[in-house]
Amino acid sequence: MNQRFFILVPPVALVSSLNEDGTTNLAPISSFWGLGWTFVLGLLDETKTADNLMRHAECVINLPSPEMWQEVERLAPLTGKDPVPEIKARQFHFEPNKFETAELSPMTSELVRPMRTKECPVHMEAKVTELHKLSDEKLQKIGGGVAAEVEILRVHVAKEFVLEDHYVDPEKWSPLIYNFRHYFRLADKELGKTFRAER
Repeated sequence: MNQRFFILVPPVALVSSLNEDGTTNLAPISSFWGLGWTFVLGLLDETKTADNLMRHAECVINLPSPEMWQEVERLAPLTGKDPVPEIKARQFHFEPNKFETAELSPMTSELVRPMRTKECPVHMEAKVTELHKLSDEKLQKIGGGVAAEVEILRVHVAKEFVLEDHYVDPEKWSPLIYNFRHYFRLADKELGKTFRAER
């Protein structure tokens, strides 16, 4: 058997983007990574988030805590696209009021128009700098994809997770992890730290 098998254990983010009518769409993603102030978001073509970022180059990357997995899962089968794309119609349904449906609260951002998610401990306001079309043939079978390169403009972190000098306390903060379509938290016990750790 000659198959490639990739093991990815990504965190979950809720991405806020701006709809045509000025309201905010909210969608979970588990395909993203960051380097410095640049993040790359992996999005399927057939999503409202991809449409919105192509039209309005701003978003908020909200990071939920592990305790929020049920709110995230309430968003999972929803789409802001109407009509629902054929490729998604079997499992997804249209819902314009994502915050209300997920029992989450919109919160005004400081530098961008899309709203933040109040209950998330971390919000990163961002602007889109590049959109890259992904051309993998196998990916095209599920609708194709876009890699959205964004620049983080402002970071908000809940006070209970912040040490002095704006350091995040790694013993208190844990992201929500998406592991083979199951939700997890980080293990509670620290194994050690890198030589570059400052705290």
